[in-house]
Amino acid sequence: MATASAGDSAVSAEPAPARRLLLVIVPALAVGVVSALLLLGVSLLAEQLQDVLWKTLPDALSVGRYSSLWMIVMLTATGLVTGLAIRAVPGRAGPDPATMGLVDPPLAPGVVPGLLVVTVLALAGGVSLGPENPITAANIALAYWAGRRLTPGAPAALWVALAAAGTIGALFGTPVAAALILSETLATRAGPGALWDRLFGPLTAGAAGAVTMTLAAHPTFDLSLPAYPHAHWSDLLSACVIATAGAALGLAAVYAFPHVHRAFRALRHPVLALTAGGLLLGLLGALGGHLTLFKGLEEVKVLAADPDGWSAGEFAVMAVVKTVALLVAATCGFRGGRIFPAVFCGVALGLCAHALAGGVPVALAVTCGVLGVLLAVTRQGWLSLFTAAVLASDMRLLPLLCVATLPAWLLVTGRPQMQLRADGTPLR
Repeated sequence: MATASAGDSAVSAEPAPARRLLLVIVPALAVGVVSALLLLGVSLLAEQLQDVLWKTLPDALSVGRYSSLWMIVMLTATGLVTGLAIRAVPGRAGPDPATMGLVDPPLAPGVVPGLLVVTVLALAGGVSLGPENPITAANIALAYWAGRRLTPGAPAALWVALAAAGTIGALFGTPVAAALILSETLATRAGPGALWDRLFGPLTAGAAGAVTMTLAAHPTFDLSLPAYPHAHWSDLLSACVIATAGAALGLAAVYAFPHVHRAFRALRHPVLALTAGGLLLGLLGALGGHLTLFKGLEEVKVLAADPDGWSAGEFAVMAVVKTVALLVAATCGFRGGRIFPAVFCGVALGLCAHALAGGVPVALAVTCGVLGVLLAVTRQGWLSLFTAAVLASDMRLLPLLCVATLPAWLLVTGRPQMQLRADGTPLR
């Protein structure tokens, strides 16, 4: 009886009291707002530079904006300049990005300026990477540095969670994404409500980041896909097949990841590796078309606006080219995230499936394609399911997506991840 009483006391004392959670609100709001503003500032700067590189400059030179020649020249130049910048900035813009995940231990604050510079170069230059990884790393570094000085008694992990949640909330425009992702990274404590006690601060930061970004930039992931009519029995099979195909496409890149990384490291110099990577990205852009450049968020809306505008073969080429471009960009040394390019791969694959089998609804094909690719690339089930669902904003698809997750997850679970250890071996 004494043991049971002690256990009951420990469990009842486990959840954080309300007053402790109230103390987190102000720093969480501050971190969330600053995280969103940093993301917004980097995005706007990259967009301005992108206009110069891909509109003003080629127009002044009387060269086609997205001609094969310009794509090859611009991506190669982006690789060269990024390599030189990484060589020059303090801390070499952080560790090898192939060894980094979405939420990692804090970097030294002196690394942040250089990391942001090379991130802007990659985003503006057309590299097939998104802003999520480096912006999250920068926000974590800054929040950790400031938090440890302002409140040295607070747990160090708190600042990591707040910054990650604020950035993720800003990226997706909703705090729900932050809660779902962090629920997979935070260890659950015993006792009723313990997980939500731990998520209270990050969810506040995520809400602050999401609201700030929504008010400032009005982001949306809704692709305005044709409405999904209603479920048929055949849709269950289609959903599972497309999601599994997406997972297979993503896994192909995952298995190639350490080998391609090893090939670039064999060049023994970041400038050479990034220049070679930029040249390859330019050649891939010439092969797949200009829609396969950049992070893919705006380009995927172009595809979704005209699902019948390309043939199944053209959609397949774009899906494969974007996957290879993501693989090259993530292994040669460019700083950037993999979520947005993976979304493009999944959308192109889903539209390919729709073009091959016209009876498969567009919304079902696109969301299942995205679901499968993201499961393989990120290995985060909640993130993959959430991202796929918000692309169509149709609750009628959710049961089918949940079913499609099962075979796709069976395919990817236990496989290597798209992230390497310091020795070059893949994480599992």
